[in-house]
Amino acid sequence: MDGPPDTKTKVEEPMSDQDPMKVEAVKKLMNEAIPLQFRSAAVYTWAAGAATGIEFQTLGKEFEEFGRLELEDARRLIEKIVALGGKAPTEVASFDAIGANKTGVGKLIAYENEALAAIHAIIPESGQEPRSEALEHLLEHIIMRKQQQVDFLERVRLGL
Repeated sequence: MDGPPDTKTKVEEPMSDQDPMKVEAVKKLMNEAIPLQFRSAAVYTWAAGAATGIEFQTLGKEFEEFGRLELEDARRLIEKIVALGGKAPTEVASFDAIGANKTGVGKLIAYENEALAAIHAIIPESGQEPRSEALEHLLEHIIMRKQQQVDFLERVRLGL
């Protein structure tokens, strides 16, 4: 042996330095998603109150609960955008009346799929910092819950 072994170890950059959150992109995408989230809360609440027909009377309570959950998730998104230094939008994406039929349920599904895509689009911009992981986890929980609602609606549509 020529001398003592090299005790220097290479220190790698933390993951967050390699892939930081793109804060401006995240805020922009959240500003696009929040009005769709508000729409989800509004359309389910509207559908719960406007439901007619025996089949849709039983769905009214489900829709009421969906509306409540959508509003809670909207609040969580607003908290996050404000924490990132952004301003939360106040507008609600417009929606049409939902008929108590297969077409109406299909419209609900289309609205939810649009919101799901907007929320999902935020994830790639969130990076790999600890705060990024927290945001990604929040978004994934919202996506999971909303997708369960879409699956429910698909089962309803199949029965109509």
